Amino acid sequence: MEAIARAWKTAVRTALPGPWRPRRVVGETVLALLMGGFAALLELLSNSGLALCFGLAVAAAWVLRKGLPATVLLVAAALAGWSAGPMLLLVCAGWTAGARIRRVWSLVGAFVVGWLLFTVTGVLKDSAVLKDSASLSPKLVLPLSLGFFLVAAVLPGLYGRYRAQRRALMDALRERNEQLLRERVMVVHQARLRERHRIAQDMHDSLGHQLALISVHSGALEVDRTLTDRQREAVGVLRQAAVAAMRELREVVGVLHDESTALPPAPGPSAAAGTPARGGVDGVGALVESSRAAGTEIALTVEGERRPLSASVDHAAYRIVQEALTNAHKHAPGAPIGVALRYEPDALVVEVTNTRAPELVGARVGAGAAVSGGQGLTGLRERARLVGGMVHAGPTPEQGFRLAAVLPYEGAEQDAAVADGAEDWMVDGLPPVEEEETERRRRNPATGCALGVVAVALTVIGLLVWGVIAFVKGTDDATVQKPMYDQIRVGTAESEVMRTLPRGNDFFTETYEGTGPDIPSGATCRWFVLKGVPGAGWNEEHVARFCFRDGVLVEKQEYVARV
Repeated sequence: MEAIARAWKTAVRTALPGPWRPRRVVGETVLALLMGGFAALLELLSNSGLALCFGLAVAAAWVLRKGLPATVLLVAAALAGWSAGPMLLLVCAGWTAGARIRRVWSLVGAFVVGWLLFTVTGVLKDSAVLKDSASLSPKLVLPLSLGFFLVAAVLPGLYGRYRAQRRALMDALRERNEQLLRERVMVVHQARLRERHRIAQDMHDSLGHQLALISVHSGALEVDRTLTDRQREAVGVLRQAAVAAMRELREVVGVLHDESTALPPAPGPSAAAGTPARGGVDGVGALVESSRAAGTEIALTVEGERRPLSASVDHAAYRIVQEALTNAHKHAPGAPIGVALRYEPDALVVEVTNTRAPELVGARVGAGAAVSGGQGLTGLRERARLVGGMVHAGPTPEQGFRLAAVLPYEGAEQDAAVADGAEDWMVDGLPPVEEEETERRRRNPATGCALGVVAVALTVIGLLVWGVIAFVKGTDDATVQKPMYDQIRVGTAESEVMRTLPRGNDFFTETYEGTGPDIPSGATCRWFVLKGVPGAGWNEEHVARFCFRDGVLVEKQEYVARV
């Protein structure tokens, strides 16, 4: 029972898709009553005894048209072929089917089957479109039914499909516009985070290094025996101020880093592409001299043939050396330091090593633990990664420390170009104009619907032209001229008379059957419109009747029939 209940609920939701708000319920009920009443009224005017049945069927089909568009279209086509009452339902069903059937070929199949049902039911029952179609030839029935069905069902379906696709396209464009606005806000936020990250890196690398040098200088002066106690006290205050400044600097850098952890920093150095980076490999010598001037034993070695570096790699090498020297001064003051730049065949190797810090003679006033923000090595690894390199840092067997970076020559410029292209796209916030135009043309709903309307219009025009030609030819086949009528004699063989007379057309002469004088007993007759005889009124027609029996013309009559 539960399965039956679930199936029933699913069927109801499919046939009557919501939401069913009170306003919609009232509107659908009123429209269903109007549609059913209109169909019943037409049936009453045509003296049909099925007016109530047609009215209820049309009202029920109207309610189900949105949930079951294909089914309602087929039902409406069959009913419209049978009677004129559901014609308005056929128009509305075609509109709804075009708007709600998503797949093109499913829609085409529904219209084709609907046209076949419309034609078959019209042949089986006299309708407002195909009157007494059982007596018509297929050459006349099929084009007439096709032309009417195209105008009554297919054209509304094409317009309904255009409206539905246009509405869907406008909704998609509105959603895309909202998405682009959100992306623009995100791009601005990302730019701010990247700028915070860049500022944090520059503050950490530049100011941190300079403050470390001040601390090293003041520490060396603090243990100088040539200074007086007051001078040592002043130098100690200076060193404590440098240490406090480093601590505060790292706190600020930590805040900036924490706020920008959602995004990686922008690729490449802060300088524009093609602009030499500040410092660079050429500035490594100045860093070494600054440390040497602070009293640190330091050596710089350069191996291999020097090769040109891109701005990003040059800047990364400088920052790596600067950060490594800062860490050495901070964590191993007084320890010998070695800086090496090796130009390998495929990469630049930057290496900074220091031994274990020696035991200092005497005690420093107010000495404390080294200040560390925990961001130095992380920033170096990120810099190396962005240029396609890597950084390794760790202790040495001699209880010292070694930091080495491998920065490739090739690929850095390509990475920068790709990053610049990506940033340009993010700044614009929009895809290229050519792709946007192609997408707009591909998704334009008017194109397919316009082609459908043109095809239907051409088909209808062709059917109208064919109908005019067929009407003229049918009129000629159903017409006998007065001279031809006079030359045909009673007693002539039927075959000879039939060769003389036109082919005839029951569509134009069926209204004359049973009119005129009594038909001879056992005879079969043919009726034609007689032309060339004056005197008929505006609602009268001259008729010629030929009656045959046993293969011989036994009577011919000329009389006036009321049209």
